Amino acid sequence: MATYAIGDIQGCYTAFRALLELIGFSSERDRLWLVGDIVNRGPDSLGMLRFAMQAGDSVVTVLGNHDLHLLMVHAGIARSNSSDTIQPILDAEDCETMLSWLRHQRLFYAEDDYAMVHAGLLPGWSISRSLELATEVERALQRDNYREVFARLYGNEPDYWCDNWKDSERLRVIINAMTRMRVCSPAGRMNFSYKGTCDSIPDGYIPWFEVPDRVSRNDTIICGHWSALGLYVTENIIALDSGCVWNGRLSAIRLEDRKVFQIQCGTVAAREC
Repeated sequence: MATYAIGDIQGCYTAFRALLELIGFSSERDRLWLVGDIVNRGPDSLGMLRFAMQAGDSVVTVLGNHDLHLLMVHAGIARSNSSDTIQPILDAEDCETMLSWLRHQRLFYAEDDYAMVHAGLLPGWSISRSLELATEVERALQRDNYREVFARLYGNEPDYWCDNWKDSERLRVIINAMTRMRVCSPAGRMNFSYKGTCDSIPDGYIPWFEVPDRVSRNDTIICGHWSALGLYVTENIIALDSGCVWNGRLSAIRLEDRKVFQIQCGTVAAREC
């Protein structure tokens, strides 16, 4: 049995299937951890979503910002963009079934020595605290009145955490940190506009995982979301968004021995690292 964590797929279903062939994945034996953004921008979001939904217990996925965007568009809260590739999902006969499944996925996941989140964790959040906060969001997304909840979740403010935040402000900060954050100040104030490399981060901000004395610094966190960062593996950070949808690579890491496997997207060429 092996567990493979896989970076942002974003509807690149052909590359994903090629990666599964490369690693020799068996749903009866192995597990996949998908780091979020399984849909949108790539050519087959529908195929990817159906695979994840039908895979059962062999797949664990956390929600990314593009997954939430799909849910928001479906709920009538957001508009589809010209670069979106989610319309086939919205037009599918089983759309309601697929999006109900997606809405019931986790925002944050932890098991044994690893934790998984799409974007990042704020400096003051431990793994146990992050699980508690994620559960607050998950329960809200799963309510019967979830459309009313969605209507209050968009926005960049507040851009920092306060234990006294309530209702929509509280949920918004949790979602923004876990699905959108790349950099923040040492005090935990988030910048959502920066998408570049580590060489040109605006003054006053640093990668969220480099904040000194971050509470979760001794835990190993698997994340994605930051394609300009690329594949980035240290003792305690495994960042897997290697830009497949931008003709980069789709990356997987086998957690038992940290061996990396990659598919060159577009050409679908396999590579082991």
